[in-house]
Amino acid sequence: MRVIDLINGSRQTAFSFEILPPLKGNSIQKAYQVIDRLREFDPKYINITSHHSEYIEKTQPDGSIRKVNIRKRPGSVAIASAIQNRYGITAVPHIICKGFTREETEYALIDLNFLGVYDLLLLRGDDRNQTGEEASRCYHPHASDLQQQVNRFNQGIALDESRFEQPETPFSYGMACYPEKHEEAPNMDSDIFHAVEKVKNGAGYLVTQMFFDNARYYAFVERLRAEGVTVPVIPGIKPIVFTSQLTVLPKVFRSDIPEALASALRKCKSDDEAKAVGVEWSIMQCKDLIANGVPSLHFYTLMASESVRRIAREIY
Repeated sequence: MRVIDLINGSRQTAFSFEILPPLKGNSIQKAYQVIDRLREFDPKYINITSHHSEYIEKTQPDGSIRKVNIRKRPGSVAIASAIQNRYGITAVPHIICKGFTREETEYALIDLNFLGVYDLLLLRGDDRNQTGEEASRCYHPHASDLQQQVNRFNQGIALDESRFEQPETPFSYGMACYPEKHEEAPNMDSDIFHAVEKVKNGAGYLVTQMFFDNARYYAFVERLRAEGVTVPVIPGIKPIVFTSQLTVLPKVFRSDIPEALASALRKCKSDDEAKAVGVEWSIMQCKDLIANGVPSLHFYTLMASESVRRIAREIY
C-alpha cells in the first residue's frame, strides 16, 4: 500500500521514522534493534537513508597524494527489501541525486521494482565530490530532475530512451520541503514555487526538514494551501540529544532554535540533560501539531531512537 494511502487511512495521526544503514562491517541487526524499539507504536512506514561514497586523500609511499573513493554504508535498496519482508511494514528508501549517477539510479529502480519496494523518498542530497562538467553529465543537479527520471521509468522509458514494459506497480514517492527556506533558495517565494512544482509533477506528499518552531510550519503549509497544494505536508521532528546541537543544527540545517528552547539548552551541563530537554520540547511540539490536525509525524532517529520512543509513549 502506498505511503499516501497509509497516511490517509490512519485513524489517528500516523507515525513514521527513518533509520540509518549500519556502517560497513556491521550487520543489519543494529537497524532491526531500532525498529524493534519503535515497532509498538504502529509505524505506517519506515524510511531508510541513503549515503553516497566519499573521497578522502591518502598519502602514497612516494609522498604523493591520491584521492580514494570510500563507501562507509550499504545502499538503501537491500535494506528496504529486508525490512519490508521481515516486518511487513512499508519501507521507503531514499533515492538521492548526489553521489549516484543517472545509471546507478536506474539500476536501483530496476532492483526495487523487482523486489517489490514501490515507495520512495526523492532527495537532492549534499554536493560533496560532485563538481565540474563531468559531474553535471553524470548526476542530477536537482531533485526535480531525479523526479523526472522516476516518472519516465513509471512510463516505461529507460535512461537511453528505449522502451520497456511499464511496471505493473509504478513507484509512488514523496519529496522534501523547507518551512524555514532551503539554504540555497534566494527567498521564501522561490522555495514555495519549487515545492508546488514537485507536487504538480507527481509528489504524493511532502515531508519537511526538521524544525523546532511550529509557527513556521503552520505558516508554510498555509502558503502551500493558498497555491492549491492539497497533499499531506508531514512535519519532520528531530529530538535534540546533545548540547552541541544548539549551535550545530542552525549551522548545518539552517534550523531556527526558538529562544525558550535555546535558553533551556544553555543551562544544560551534560548531554543527558540536553536529551531530557529535547524530549520535553518534542512532546510539546507533537501534541500541538496533533491538536492542529497534522496527518502524520515523521521522526529523524539518528542518535535519538530512545528519545523518539519516550516521545511516542506520550503522544500515541
